[in-house]
Amino acid sequence: MMYLVHIMNTDSKEDSLTLSLLQAIDKQSNLTQRHLADRLGVALGLANSYLKRCVTKGLVKIEQAPANRYLYYLTPKGFTEKSRLTAEYLSISFGFYRRASTSCSEVFQKCVNQNIHSIILCGISELAEIAILRSREFNINIIGFIDRESPEIEHLGYPVWKSPIQNPEYDACIITELKNPQAMIDYINVEDGEKTIFIPEILGIKNLSEKNLE
Repeated sequence: MMYLVHIMNTDSKEDSLTLSLLQAIDKQSNLTQRHLADRLGVALGLANSYLKRCVTKGLVKIEQAPANRYLYYLTPKGFTEKSRLTAEYLSISFGFYRRASTSCSEVFQKCVNQNIHSIILCGISELAEIAILRSREFNINIIGFIDRESPEIEHLGYPVWKSPIQNPEYDACIITELKNPQAMIDYINVEDGEKTIFIPEILGIKNLSEKNLE
């Protein structure tokens, strides 16, 4: 899953879908549009719309195959665009990692300053994975995840709960939800409003519900 798409602007989301489409066609030319939609994680109509757009732009060509099937190929222009978007995505990915890493370290330093050591990460995401890595540099104990939408009961070796009240033995929450962080903040406040909530700077949210004990 490409978590970055949740914090990109509309143009970046379109570029991300276009890149995924070009990569899928480059890997397998005899994809059906339904399989392509599954690969992109979007509705069939949206996948068809992006495919037509790529054909119109001269990035993809279509050839009819037996049994009323179609084969899709990247044009030279399509290969060039795939390379450009790949480089752009890697740049964004590395930039995200650096910003997320710094944001998590800042939050963990606040935790140490406030003698907070047992943490729940609120939202399974790439940001949460980076937080786990950074936590090892501090005296921080990640005890699990809160994620209402995940079907998992365990992720990366940590338990996953639907609500923080399922495990009250924690000192604070860190918001690591990327899809809708504000909704997660509101949910945690309703479920367990007494606990400290930390919001990494990379999420770009300034909220009165954040408790800062400094």
